[in-house]
Amino acid sequence: MNRQDAVPPIAVNDSWRGWIAENLILGGQPGHLAGIMVQSGIAEAAARAEVEAALASPYLRGVARLHNRLAKRDWVLGIQSRLNQLAPAEVPRRERLSGDAFLHEFYQRNQPVIITGMLDDCAAREKWTFDYLAAQLGQREVEVQFGRNADPDYEINSTSHRRRMPFSDYVALVQNAGVTNDFYMTANNDGQNRAALQELMADLPPLDAYLQPGSSGFFWFGPAGTITPFHHDLTNNFMIQIAGRKRVRLVAPCDTPRMYNQRHCFSPVDGRHIDLERFPLMAGVPVRECVLAPGEILFLPVGWWHFVEALDVTITISTTHFHWDNDFYSQYPATQDF
Repeated sequence: MNRQDAVPPIAVNDSWRGWIAENLILGGQPGHLAGIMVQSGIAEAAARAEVEAALASPYLRGVARLHNRLAKRDWVLGIQSRLNQLAPAEVPRRERLSGDAFLHEFYQRNQPVIITGMLDDCAAREKWTFDYLAAQLGQREVEVQFGRNADPDYEINSTSHRRRMPFSDYVALVQNAGVTNDFYMTANNDGQNRAALQELMADLPPLDAYLQPGSSGFFWFGPAGTITPFHHDLTNNFMIQIAGRKRVRLVAPCDTPRMYNQRHCFSPVDGRHIDLERFPLMAGVPVRECVLAPGEILFLPVGWWHFVEALDVTITISTTHFHWDNDFYSQYPATQDF
C-alpha cells in the first residue's frame, strides 16, 4: 500500500471527548484510554493530546466534584442496602390491613406488602371470564402491544408496538396463546382503553381504606409468559390481582446504584436470570420475590425496582390514587439519560 492509499486517521470529535471525560471520572487510566483511541484509528499524538487536555480542563475538575457528591450519596444508600441484608428478603402478607396500619407501617416507610382478604367479595373475580369479556365488550376497539419478542427493548419502545383491534379478537388471542410475551395489554395502552373498558371498573371494590373515592385503574390483560422487565415507577402503586398468578421480584431503591440504570426508569438486568458476569454489581443485592395470587393486592412503593412474570393468563388492575401524597414524578429529572 502506498501513502496515497493509506487510511487517514480518525479525527477526535465531541463524542470522543465526552467518552474521555466520562471514563476519566469513572477512574479510567489516561494511558489506557489513549491506547483504546489509537486502536480505534486515532493518531497516537492526537489521542494523548486530547487526554492530557481533558486532565487539565477546569470543567473536568468541576465534574469530578459533582462525581464525589454522587459517590457520597451512593455511600449513604449503601448503608441501607447493607442493613437490608440482615432481614429475610421477603414480602410480608397482611390480612385486611387497616388504612392506618398500611399508612404507618408500609406507605410512609416505603416498604412493599401484600394485602389479602380485601377482594374476597370482588365481583370481577367471578364475572371476568373469557366469554363474559368477549360478550360484554367484544366490539369495543382496544389497544395492545404487539411484536415484543422481536425487540429486546420492547418496554422502552412501547409506543412503536401499539396496535388496535376489537376486544373480542384480543380475548380469543389470549385464550389460545399458550405461553408467550409477544403481545400484552398494559398500562401503556390506557389512553385508548380507559374509555373502552370503563364499565369493568364498577366490578371492583372501592378499597376506600387506601384509595380516593371513584379511583380508576389501568387494565393489564395477557397470556402466561408476559414479562415486564425490571423498572421502577414514579409513584406508589397497587397491583390488584383479579385472575391468574404473577411472579414479582423486587429490589429496594437504595440499590439503584447497582441496577445499571442508564436510561429513564429501566434496567437491562434480566429478572429471570441475573447474569453476574455481565452485571457484577448485582452480586449481593437482596432480591425479594413473591407470587401474587388472585384476590391479593401488592403495594409497590415508589422507586422500588420490580420485575413481573405472568405464570398464567392474568388480569391485573393497577392504581395510584392513594389518600396520601403520591406526586413524586414532578421532581423526577427532566433529562432521563443517566
